[in-house]
Amino acid sequence: MPQISLYIDSTTLQKIVAAARAKNQSVSKWVAEQLRTKVDPVYPHGFDQLFGSIRDENFVEPSELKLSDDSERVDF
Repeated sequence: MPQISLYIDSTTLQKIVAAARAKNQSVSKWVAEQLRTKVDPVYPHGFDQLFGSIRDENFVEPSELKLSDDSERVDF
């Protein structure tokens, strides 16, 4: 399996080590898992079924805003 080297500050390394320990994983396995989720995101089972699933009167489409209510644009 290919290997990579990372240069990282000690504060971040401490956080990585703590996160790996919390999941009872090696640092290498934890980092590989984190990278894998960034380059190939995986959504939880049933995630695609969530759209439109909330039935609550507080979740309504807001009325269209008037352009005149917008902030004045300033060119820099």
